[in-house]
Amino acid sequence: MSGDVWFTVLPDGESGVAAARLLRPWATKALTHHSGRPWLLGGWPDGRVTVGAAGARRVAVVGRCPVTVDELSMRAGRLRDIADVERIAHGLTGSFHLLASVDGSVRARGSVSGVRRLFHARVGGVTVAADRSDRLAAAIGAAPDERLLAAHLLSSPLSYPLDDLCVWQGVQALPSCDSLLIDAEGRARTQPWWTPPEPRLPWREGVPAVRAAMTAAVDACTAGGGTVSADLTGGLDSTSLCFLAAREQEPARPAGAKLVTMRWQSIDPENDDATWAARATAALPDIEHITPAHDQSPRWYSGLTALTGDAVPTDEPGPWVRDGARMAEQCRLMTGRGSRLHLMGVGGDELFSTFPPHLHDYVRRDPLAAYSRIRTQRASQHWPLGQLLRQLADRRTFGQWLTAWADGLTAPQKPSPALARLAPSMAWGADLRMPPWATRDAAEAVRSLLREAAATAEPLAAERGQHTALACVRTGGRGLRQLDQVTSRQGLEQAAPYLDDRVIEAALAIRVAERSTPGRYKPVLAEAVRGIVPDDVLRRNTKGEYSTDFHAALHHSRAGLVELFDGSWLGRAGLIDDAAIRAALLAVHPSPEGLRSLSSSLGAEIWIPSVTAITEGAP
Repeated sequence: MSGDVWFTVLPDGESGVAAARLLRPWATKALTHHSGRPWLLGGWPDGRVTVGAAGARRVAVVGRCPVTVDELSMRAGRLRDIADVERIAHGLTGSFHLLASVDGSVRARGSVSGVRRLFHARVGGVTVAADRSDRLAAAIGAAPDERLLAAHLLSSPLSYPLDDLCVWQGVQALPSCDSLLIDAEGRARTQPWWTPPEPRLPWREGVPAVRAAMTAAVDACTAGGGTVSADLTGGLDSTSLCFLAAREQEPARPAGAKLVTMRWQSIDPENDDATWAARATAALPDIEHITPAHDQSPRWYSGLTALTGDAVPTDEPGPWVRDGARMAEQCRLMTGRGSRLHLMGVGGDELFSTFPPHLHDYVRRDPLAAYSRIRTQRASQHWPLGQLLRQLADRRTFGQWLTAWADGLTAPQKPSPALARLAPSMAWGADLRMPPWATRDAAEAVRSLLREAAATAEPLAAERGQHTALACVRTGGRGLRQLDQVTSRQGLEQAAPYLDDRVIEAALAIRVAERSTPGRYKPVLAEAVRGIVPDDVLRRNTKGEYSTDFHAALHHSRAGLVELFDGSWLGRAGLIDDAAIRAALLAVHPSPEGLRSLSSSLGAEIWIPSVTAITEGAP
């Protein structure tokens, strides 16, 4: 865990001092409560933590937020009590943890998307919070929970509601919409701090708020000056961020950050990302654009043998390992040009597209308009009428759907609707299946988790479309968090402005059915950046497809992957059948769907050996 960025939050009492002694051997930085007792311990770069103080009150933002010490101190001065933190934090932009210490009480929370997560555990007899679960696990000598490891074979990052569980025994994940309150005795309780907006705004009325929020989110990235980098894939999401960031270099604007863009090339000549990326770069003539040649671009699944022990910097398994070599090369190229922060378009699809479950809501909310849309989409995508009607008629509650998902966990994987001309699922989520190489014990472990969740879990929103959007936002946030853990160690932080709280709130306030309409690609996003992004670029209505790159990478790395799963850690843990996964790797797969779970299984396999490095690193 050396070189990681992390912090822990301690209670303001004598019991917190004892817990601090267990954590201090790792810490290189410390901040105190007004009492002088340790409040924050960890390791973070300069500028990562901003603290405002007013008497006995302390407020801290940890992450990316362009607030000054003086402004934050003024806000702290307006605090009436610990329950008042969200009021005085209103208007802060960026992506950050928000922490407060007031009159012996401590409050902490992360971000809506989970890019900024918090965990808590009993350390030395008191509750301690941290932004990394492995720090707490090492402090209490915890081992991974095998049921959660099995769940990471199903999907990684975990999907809701399993994403609110922690892979370490004895460590709890704080739900992203909750805050954690710790009293002076080290006792803790949770309290909601955010609820999703009702999606009531017509899309044109919602565009100004989306534009303002996106502008503020990108400005929070460039506010530190220096150099920032960004993906410029040719897609609308990343392209919009690049043009927003490039505003900082206009002569009429105050000095901001220099921008460098980057794009990996696809080997598929039918992928039109390159055409649209070229159109965007032509409109940004003063920006440096980096496009590595094919022979200089690491393939997916390459460099896996380098990812062992302390070289795995994430606190839970993740599919990022597929791109590990490419991420390392990106860090080298971008930091070599002075970049301190890299912007990604993660979150754009989740917020500005619609998912099939919204039709289930739409047909009940506005039957005539829904009929028109369904007829258009059915005609273009050849949905069978009987299947479509069954999906629209589904009346299962969220808990009933979770139970059905658990029951069907080992059923054959359904083919993709796009490939098999099936009506899309309009359920509360994707009915993911365990991979064919998962053992019966692994499947039963995940089934038990889903059934337990079915008894208590509530959907993220009352309607399926809004729930699905929020669930996908959380998946994107957790994935970005892992990428940031990987690249921050190499000097390049990651940012996804679409996943900032204010952007999420503005986008989710728009009627779900109006976030995307037949014949128009992401109309809300396109209108939000109109006048900033050239109209010629906004005309794109396609999305790049990378199955050719997948097949080429699999062919190139197949032998190494087969070897990796010969006597695997997962096999020794009884979670997979090594022979079955090797057979899957050697089989012919017409589409990537046949190996949907490969990256998740690969992430778990490579992460498990790092557990030894974590537990051996405990002081």
